[in-house]
Amino acid sequence: MKKVLALLLALSMALALVACGGNSGGNSSSNSGGQTNNGGQTDDGGSSEGETKHIKVGMVCIGDENDQGYTYNFMRGVEGATEDLKAKGIEVEWVFKYNILENSGCEDANIELAEDGCQLIIDNSFGHEEFMLKVAPDYPDIQFVACTNQASWGDDLPNTHNAFANIYEGRYLAGVAAGMKLQQMIDDGEITADQAVIGYVGAYSFAEVISGFTSYFLGARSVCPSVTMKVQFVGSWSDATEEANAASALCDMGCVLISQHSDNTTPATTAQSKGAFHTGYNNDMTGVAPEASIIGTRIDWSVYFTHIIECVVNGEEFEQDWCKGLADGAVVLTPLNEAIAAPGTAEKLEEVEAAIKSGELNVFDTSTFTVDGAELTQAFALDTDGDYAADSEEAVFDGAFHESYFQSAPYFTIEIDGIEWLNSEY
Repeated sequence: MKKVLALLLALSMALALVACGGNSGGNSSSNSGGQTNNGGQTDDGGSSEGETKHIKVGMVCIGDENDQGYTYNFMRGVEGATEDLKAKGIEVEWVFKYNILENSGCEDANIELAEDGCQLIIDNSFGHEEFMLKVAPDYPDIQFVACTNQASWGDDLPNTHNAFANIYEGRYLAGVAAGMKLQQMIDDGEITADQAVIGYVGAYSFAEVISGFTSYFLGARSVCPSVTMKVQFVGSWSDATEEANAASALCDMGCVLISQHSDNTTPATTAQSKGAFHTGYNNDMTGVAPEASIIGTRIDWSVYFTHIIECVVNGEEFEQDWCKGLADGAVVLTPLNEAIAAPGTAEKLEEVEAAIKSGELNVFDTSTFTVDGAELTQAFALDTDGDYAADSEEAVFDGAFHESYFQSAPYFTIEIDGIEWLNSEY
């Protein structure tokens, strides 16, 4: 009788397990690991009803989730991708290495994540890539991604990748919002036309930063023709004190609006303390500077993370160099601060965004700017070593400079008229 009861109990348990569909996965913040289950996969990348697939993903971060800027924005991408993938039947276990600087510690972090069983490792800062590339050859079955970089897509390692987004499109839109505010101030008699000066806090004089502040300036000038801009480089991606000092100095030079390509909120709070306006990056900064910050722009990394994780889970290859923009949801604006934005800003942003998405408007239309008084007719895209070369691709054609066309990483490094570089040693 006991044997009959035991058999019935075993059958009952087996049926219950089938009905439950197996393991449901672990907490995304856990470091306990989990193997990918390749069973029950449907053609669209999801899983059969009741079955869950698992993947372990590592991320090397230059900051942490509390920086309210660069790494915070990556965490938003992680959260969005995790939810999107869960709906497809994919559970992601994330393992993070926070506050990893651009030095040999980054190499150690990549090794630790590889040894911890991560099937995909993402490095989130420009200077991480050279250290990641030292590790990738030793782990050919793991996919390595260097965000905002350019060496991996051109190397001979099939497991290394680059990714960026057309953030210059979002910066152009933020510039439009800034320009409308400046023009309102001119029209209301608060400033004269020649006092419409923007101050820009830049990390380094790299193509990524130059491309961004140039597109921002062009957006502002499209609605405020008299605008000029001063750029102060601080020599760091994330130095809250130096960013605040730069913003303060720019305000003291007469800049009435501050923007930034740096990781902290201090340019926003400094602008507010100085009575200037502000537009941000990576985060909605209206919470810390409600009287100053008008709008911001950011990359929505969830679009890319969802794509590559799904590929790895399915055993599929993905691009060695990926780049998308507004049209694909990879670049977005933060909420408009209607309390201080110029009237009509929302409608104008909608109009300009539609023109960029359709291709009607090219941000770097060469008829809209000059270099030393002349229209730009030739400019070579950067080669994979980051240098101008005679055999590089010609980036100017069809009346525009085509940014991030030949590679995802920006290569616009041209000093255009109307923008004053206060320093360039970084």
